[in-house]
Amino acid sequence: MSRSIEGITRTLRAAGCVFAEDEAILILADVPTDLLDQVIAQRVAGQPLEYLLGWGEFYGLRIAVQPGVFVPRRRSEVLVRAALPLCQPGMIVIDMCCGAGPVAAALQQANPTLRLYGVDVSRDALDCATANVPGMEVFEGDLYDALPTQLRGTIELIVANAPYVPTDSISYMPTEARDHENRSALDGGPDGTQIQKRVAEGATRWLAPGGTLMIETSVRQAPLTEDLMNSVGFRTSVVREADVDGTAVVGVLPDP
Repeated sequence: MSRSIEGITRTLRAAGCVFAEDEAILILADVPTDLLDQVIAQRVAGQPLEYLLGWGEFYGLRIAVQPGVFVPRRRSEVLVRAALPLCQPGMIVIDMCCGAGPVAAALQQANPTLRLYGVDVSRDALDCATANVPGMEVFEGDLYDALPTQLRGTIELIVANAPYVPTDSISYMPTEARDHENRSALDGGPDGTQIQKRVAEGATRWLAPGGTLMIETSVRQAPLTEDLMNSVGFRTSVVREADVDGTAVVGVLPDP
């Protein structure tokens, strides 16, 4: 097997890798020579590049990931850019369904004084988040049930990339995600909003008055996400970034 950029690119392109040359450059830069053939073979077999490298890029950062953990997508940067103007020094921010913590890591880089808390059902994901977001407290469990009760009513911002792929659509996802990422990080129920609904309902009890909830969604599902947030009392707007295919619904909880 050729170990030049051109040779690896040809091998990856033949396997269907869309960004074969970019991947070849990363593999040559990051993978020890004695492991090159093994890593290239694993990539050709469909394993996510991020698992093979041990990291994925997000908002200019290297986010550590391990097999099974949800791989950061650039579309989630929409949450970062929507949240940053709201972040004040010392603000309490919850990264709900945080995965490896890419959103929290980006927010921390921009505002190191934030009081960040991450919640996820995956211990492996939280181990990654702890490495990626130094000082963030992480809690393993089912959404708000995992949080310490003293935070109730004090949270000023919740960002959530809750699973939102409709169950029947998972089989149509790229094999990298479908076959390698934890299904619990993908499956959003019959219409993709099952977990989003629980996030929104719980947020009304945990946010401080005037607090903000941001939920990543898709273009197709944005009306559903907005409707469910409106139904529990949020004033909502939709943020769309076509260049990264990112969509989020932003909801503000009115003062009583």
